[in-house]
Amino acid sequence: MKTFRMGGVHPAANKLSAGVAIRPADIPEVVAIPMAQNLGAPSKPVVAKGDKVKVGTVIAEPGGFLSSYIHSSVSGTVDKIDSVPDATGKKVPAVFIKVEGDEWEESIDRSATVERQLKITDPKELVDRIFKSGIVGMGGATFPTQVKLAPPPGMKCEVVIINAVECEPYLTSDHSLMLEHAEEILVGVTALMRAMQVERAIIGIEANKPDAIALMTEKASTFSGITIQPLKLKYPQGGEKQLIDACIGKQVPSGGLPIATGALVQNVGTAFAVYQAVQKNKPLFERIVTVTGKSLKQPSNFLARIGVPIANLIEAAGGLPEDTGKVISGGPMMGKAMPAVNSYMVKGCSGILIMPSAEAQRKEAQPCIRCAKCVDACPMGLSPLFISKYSQKHMWAEAEEERIYDCIECGSCSFTCPSHRPLLDWIRQGKGKVMGIMRQRAAEAKAKAEAEKAKAENK
Repeated sequence: MKTFRMGGVHPAANKLSAGVAIRPADIPEVVAIPMAQNLGAPSKPVVAKGDKVKVGTVIAEPGGFLSSYIHSSVSGTVDKIDSVPDATGKKVPAVFIKVEGDEWEESIDRSATVERQLKITDPKELVDRIFKSGIVGMGGATFPTQVKLAPPPGMKCEVVIINAVECEPYLTSDHSLMLEHAEEILVGVTALMRAMQVERAIIGIEANKPDAIALMTEKASTFSGITIQPLKLKYPQGGEKQLIDACIGKQVPSGGLPIATGALVQNVGTAFAVYQAVQKNKPLFERIVTVTGKSLKQPSNFLARIGVPIANLIEAAGGLPEDTGKVISGGPMMGKAMPAVNSYMVKGCSGILIMPSAEAQRKEAQPCIRCAKCVDACPMGLSPLFISKYSQKHMWAEAEEERIYDCIECGSCSFTCPSHRPLLDWIRQGKGKVMGIMRQRAAEAKAKAEAEKAKAENK
């Protein structure tokens, strides 16, 4: 079996909800749909208080290039536009809707029949449908999918790689999706291949999901150009750059884009959303989310509407355990601790992890013993011990020289450190600062070049 060639760690899988059937989450009386659900600028509301909406009605349009459409996940009346906390506690604008029944837009095909023949075959029309359906990366990064489907000039896609690895401990939303919607996923992959005008796709799945590998391999045998690639267990195999290395043996150049290798990577959940958009005209207003934890009564995989309170999902899984020490949006390696459970379901939320107090407490950091375990673990070939120290001391030039911008924030360094040093925390802080400096430098260089050009033209 294949894997990526550099670094990696092996955290306990703890897939407590593996094999648990997906069940629809209850729809509350009121939903609050956040406007910040993509990597770029928040979306702009196009509805006002008192407006009537149906399931699938557009309620917000893109607020910039890296932005997306947002659709109502319920039918009812817009109550207000206010702010709500996101998973980190930051206030973001949201549209509140009072639920009245469950009436869907008539244009959405609600039949359960799997449509294998693509209803849209023109690549530009496919990308436009994906854009208008509000699809973003479902693995957590929430990069607008239509932007990924438009490579920069001079770069060409040769293969579509589907990330079905789900290497983050505890999470099983992608696993359950494959078991229950394998054929739809493959049609979605076919649509992505058509959009990129390629004849080849690879679906990478880690070996701890033998049932998904077997089912997807069986179903893929009837689809042209799609192969299933079992992968060795190693975190962070689901990282875009690591998955490309594992599947096609190419490495993304430092500071470069993944498409430079000829590969376009999309999450398996994104492929399913593409199927629904293209074949059913269904926009992205719900997703599968894992709610799990060792003390939770009923670890579950929910099909949850966007805007449902996170607290409701936790309650549906048995309620917050008494020994709860931390609630994490995402998984334990790359997820973010939530200051409270008062946020709402968003497109990029693949899991809610409830950690017991005994496991949630960080151990006291000790002096670095120069063991270099963090260097061995880094899948990007960086030196986390030096980068974190430079970040601590605000030595930004040195941090840039050590390629802090290449860090994928996987947490492998912190996980493997015997001195329990919060390496990733420091690196994250420094990465933001250094990348800001780099953007400012690039903008100044561009402005200078344009001024010199204008000066030369005026002579």
